Amino acid sequence: MHAKRTISTASALEAPAPGASQAYQYAGLDGSPTAEAVLAEEVALAIAYNGISQAVMLVSPTDLEDFVVGFSLGSGIVASADEIYDFTLSGCGSSMQAEVEIASRAFWALKEHRRQLTGTTGCGLCGVEAVEQALPELAVLPGAPLPPAAWLDGLRQRIGAFQPLGQHSGAVHAALFMNDQGELLLGREDIGRHNALDKLIGALVRQNIALDGGVAVVTSRCSLELIQKALRAGLQTLVSLSSPTVLALQWARSHNLNLIHLPQHSAPRVYSPAMENRP
Repeated sequence: MHAKRTISTASALEAPAPGASQAYQYAGLDGSPTAEAVLAEEVALAIAYNGISQAVMLVSPTDLEDFVVGFSLGSGIVASADEIYDFTLSGCGSSMQAEVEIASRAFWALKEHRRQLTGTTGCGLCGVEAVEQALPELAVLPGAPLPPAAWLDGLRQRIGAFQPLGQHSGAVHAALFMNDQGELLLGREDIGRHNALDKLIGALVRQNIALDGGVAVVTSRCSLELIQKALRAGLQTLVSLSSPTVLALQWARSHNLNLIHLPQHSAPRVYSPAMENRP
């Protein structure tokens, strides 16, 4: 798989500042002097598979190669990274395009279940026309041991080093990966919580990082689509800094995904597997 990025000359003047953010002035309601704040960038990324438009997602303009791979896997468009043959990124300013070449099997399956999706930062199921597509049949994970509690000690503080955009401007979510030694390896950020996880999945695939014994961490609330993306990627443990929804919990338990909530002021809460099923 090769990513080819093509940006027109005109976009050079409109390219986002380092860290996908720009500074803007604001004034206080009380008449206080103007000041400057750094705000996160977002762009519209249109994704087409084998020439057929599939989705328009609002994303942070960083790590877009990772996002294309992770979105394709996490959304079930391809079953494995081997079905992504090539892709090209192009665009200008706030409008970007991704042309993705996928295997014939994946493309025919996509056309059979094709739906128009309009991505937003709030809902990862926008545009799904049938309940069967929102609640697909996914493989049950083989199950993995829970991570040692020590791995999560001070995690909220440690992830700051992997959130440069969040530290700089706010308004973004992060997804991170911890290896089988409890070491944070990499993180990805985006205005969309599901986009951040897609980017992380894509980065893990593109860098051939082993998932065995590892832990994915999301800073956002944990709802169903994040569970589905983790299952499709083969991630065995998911830690969320915000509470899971009931449906997310039910899916995690029924699919052998370790689901842990890390509250801000209390100890980690293991929701899956069910405590009564633990030895």
